[in-house]
Amino acid sequence: MSETLLFANDLSVRFGGVLAVNHVSFDVKRGEVFTLIGPNGAGKTTVFNLISRLYSPTTGSIAFEGRNLAEQAPHDIARLGIARTFQNIELFERANVLQNLLIGRHTHRQTSLWSELFFVPKTRRAEIAAREKVEQVIDLLDLQHHRESLVAGLPYGVRKVVELARALCTEPKLLLLDEPSSGLNLEETDDMAFWIQDIRHELGITVLMVEHDMALVAKVSDRVLAMNQGEVLATGTPHEVQQHPGVIEAYLGSTDDVASLRRAVTA
Repeated sequence: MSETLLFANDLSVRFGGVLAVNHVSFDVKRGEVFTLIGPNGAGKTTVFNLISRLYSPTTGSIAFEGRNLAEQAPHDIARLGIARTFQNIELFERANVLQNLLIGRHTHRQTSLWSELFFVPKTRRAEIAAREKVEQVIDLLDLQHHRESLVAGLPYGVRKVVELARALCTEPKLLLLDEPSSGLNLEETDDMAFWIQDIRHELGITVLMVEHDMALVAKVSDRVLAMNQGEVLATGTPHEVQQHPGVIEAYLGSTDDVASLRRAVTA
């Protein structure tokens, strides 16, 4: 049995009179792809915001490698080994792809302000090492042709990949993917599934994902947690969760969606 990398225990979050997350518990094993599914407003992104320390839980706790995340400052989360992408792409649009990816190396900076001002040998070595890491990610995600392109001029699908690349440049232990297929066409979604599998198997990075595309969920996920109205409905393999009556009613809805998911699971 793989060790637990992240453990969320009895999480609840209240915003005024709204209980956005209600006594949610789950664990993410090292090396797996764990996915949260559910309709809009189910509380999935709120869980991500708790892990990222954008929010603090009203009750409960989150432990990452045994550390209580509530005791960590939000700006220290990346240094612990947690990286994230967002539903709405958060990139520097007036910078090129390479510059955006180099920003992802900021958490590994070990040089001082003065050494950078005078560009001493230690700083030059650090810059070369950062460029090497960034180039590895560019090769992994086939971004070679976009290296010098301004983000503002890139197609939406490429920008999604650039945001994924920047997260990978932090060398995370846990990668939070918030709806990675949102806005992508079928071919781009297939590429995303391929890259998620490579991130897990080649880089050894654990993935925690929020996703609506059930075919993608079934293709890449080891386990799935289904949420509704801030609560846990079911947890298990994609095959187990897609058969849960409450999940079918709350998330899949139409018989066409159910049939599509079942074909993806048995493919």
